Amino acid sequence: MAYDSGLAPRTRVRVPVLSIGNLSAGGTGKTPLAIWLVRELQRCGLRPGLLSRGYRALDAGGNDEARLLAQACPGVPHVQDPKRARGARELLARGVDVVLLDDGFQHRKLARSQDWVLIDALRPWGLPRDPQSGESVRALLPRGLLREPLSSLRRADAIWITRCDAVPAEWLAQLETELEAAAPGIARVHCVHRPRRLIDEQGREADLASLRGRAVRLASAIGNPEAFEHSVRSLSARIESHARFPDHHAWTQAEARALLHPDLPLVVTEKDAVKLVPLGIPCWRLGIELEITQGHSVVEALLDTLTGRHA
Repeated sequence: MAYDSGLAPRTRVRVPVLSIGNLSAGGTGKTPLAIWLVRELQRCGLRPGLLSRGYRALDAGGNDEARLLAQACPGVPHVQDPKRARGARELLARGVDVVLLDDGFQHRKLARSQDWVLIDALRPWGLPRDPQSGESVRALLPRGLLREPLSSLRRADAIWITRCDAVPAEWLAQLETELEAAAPGIARVHCVHRPRRLIDEQGREADLASLRGRAVRLASAIGNPEAFEHSVRSLSARIESHARFPDHHAWTQAEARALLHPDLPLVVTEKDAVKLVPLGIPCWRLGIELEITQGHSVVEALLDTLTGRHA
C-alpha cells in the first residue's frame, strides 16, 4: 500500500528496467523468457544485464539459474544481490543499456519501466490443478502459493501465459476469463516451452527423436516438475520414475548416485545439469526454448516502448 500510494520511496536508475516476475511461488518458466529476452535485446544492438536475488547460491559462481544463464548467455553481465538497487548500480557501472530484473514483481524498492508477469497454465495459482476438474487452489501463502491477490496483476504491463500447450483448450479459456476479470485490459501473451536439444554430460548433442519410445528416469529440483514431465512426454518417451526434489536443491554425491540405473538413461533439466554434471553423473539434459504463439504484436510494442526503437 505504501508503494502504491507513493509513500515508500523507490530507487530509479538511468536505464530501462524490465521486471520478469510471478504472482505465485514456484516455477513459471522465467528462465527461458529471460534467455529469449537477452537475445532479442542483443539483436536490437543493446547490452542487457541480468539482476537477481541469488537465492540459494551454491558458491561464488551463484545459484543454479546463474550458472545456466552464464552458459546460455555468455558474456552477459549478471549480478546477484538481495539489494536489487545496489545490484542495478553495479550493472550500470559495467555498461549495460537495460536491466532485466528476475523475479521482481514483489520487489518494489527498485523502480521499473515495465512489469511482465508469468502465469503457468499448468499451475496458474501455484498449486497443481485437479486432474479431473482442472481447478487449483487459489489462496495466499501459507494456505496456497499466491504471493499476492489476483488484483495485483493490474500493476502488470503484460501477462505471459506459459505452457499453453500443456492444458486442454477449455482450461486455457477459463484462465483467460479469470485473468480478464482480475486485471481487465492488461495485455496477454501466450507462449510454449519447446524441447530443442538433448545434450549428454560430455556436451555432445543427440537427436531428440532418440527418446521416442524409450524408457527413461527423470530427476529435477525445480518449481514445476509436472512441466518437465510434459516436455519429456511430448517427445514420446516413457517415464519410469521421477525423483523430485525442492526447487534449487543442492544435490549431494550420494543423492546423485542414487538416481542412476544400469538400464535406464537419466534425463534432467538444464537447471539441474549444472549441478549434477560437476558431480560426475552421466545424464542427458533437455534444453527448452520459449516460443510465442499469440501476442507477437504486443511484445514488439512493449519492446519498442522499452528501448525507444520507435524513435
